[in-house]
Amino acid sequence: MHSSHISLPIFSPPKTLKSQFLSSLNPTPLPIQTRLLSTRPTLTIRSAVAIEKETPEDERPETFLRQSDDAAASLSSSSASSVRGRFEKMIREAQDSVCEAIEAVDGGKFEEDVWSRPGGGGGISRVLQEGNVWEKAGVNVSVVYGMMPPEAYRAAKGEGSAEGAKAGPVPFFAAGISSVLHPKNPFAPTLHFNYRYFETDAPKDAPGAPRQWWFGGGTDLTPAYIFEEDVKHFHTHRGERRGLGGIFFDDLNDYDQEMLLAFSTECTKSVIPAYIPIIERCKDMPFTERHKAWQQLRRGRYVEFNLVYDRGTTFGLKTGGRIESILVSLPLTARWEYDHEPEEESEEWKLLDACINPKEWV
Repeated sequence: MHSSHISLPIFSPPKTLKSQFLSSLNPTPLPIQTRLLSTRPTLTIRSAVAIEKETPEDERPETFLRQSDDAAASLSSSSASSVRGRFEKMIREAQDSVCEAIEAVDGGKFEEDVWSRPGGGGGISRVLQEGNVWEKAGVNVSVVYGMMPPEAYRAAKGEGSAEGAKAGPVPFFAAGISSVLHPKNPFAPTLHFNYRYFETDAPKDAPGAPRQWWFGGGTDLTPAYIFEEDVKHFHTHRGERRGLGGIFFDDLNDYDQEMLLAFSTECTKSVIPAYIPIIERCKDMPFTERHKAWQQLRRGRYVEFNLVYDRGTTFGLKTGGRIESILVSLPLTARWEYDHEPEEESEEWKLLDACINPKEWV
């Protein structure tokens, strides 16, 4: 099994720490605060092979799977009994439970978009904006079929993947749940989680992209301020010693599918009990403009990480995915300042120090 590792926030360090993290600095001065709207951008994302255009739907279908899935995957008479079918069922149940928990705390309601594609697949996007507790909360599920270009295959498998040498497009199936929750209060942490299942179905003689499957995912906590008791709660819920970020795994296919499906299911069920108690403690804490400005700077770094480094975002853009769903993870507001340096030993500095120098929280 591939080893798990910690997913840490990206940040701009103070002068005393620069030598340890010079590569994170952005040389372009951007002293602005902007409102990030998930409207369709004017930038054209070109890919070697495009996924079919999505079609809005009025109702949620029982399944987004193609009817031919079972015949291709097994001798079972029901699509719900295949790994594809059970993973879709799991992520749709997780979407319901997370949204219900968020609405119970916030008092607001999610808006929902249901979409499908003519050749099979589709998704459900749910977004709560300008809520009482969350500035923006997005919880999406998708089941997608398509042909990915070689660069998207490398994005899905990792840039260093030896299988990334295939010259032609790769047939694929992908299902997943992805969520980012951005609270209003700067003392309440942002949460990101996603869990996914991939299959590629290249011809037997195709070089570099054999027929295979794998699971991936993770849950990470991204605070603007550290409350040690909250970080301990987040990590002790799963009985593991982790850093400030969270748990992350990818390319898992060394064990049988039943075990890895059960593991992914357990992870999705851990999200609410690990996160909601922290929000309950922090959502009404008083804060100043200085605290809010720091939160906005941290969100600027979050946007940078999401658009430049995140494998899920890269994969979606390179396969012509649904832009609204891909960019739902971005916060409504963020701030960028050139070479910002928090005062040494301040609470802001302590967050950066903890990111650079991980500690045992439990």
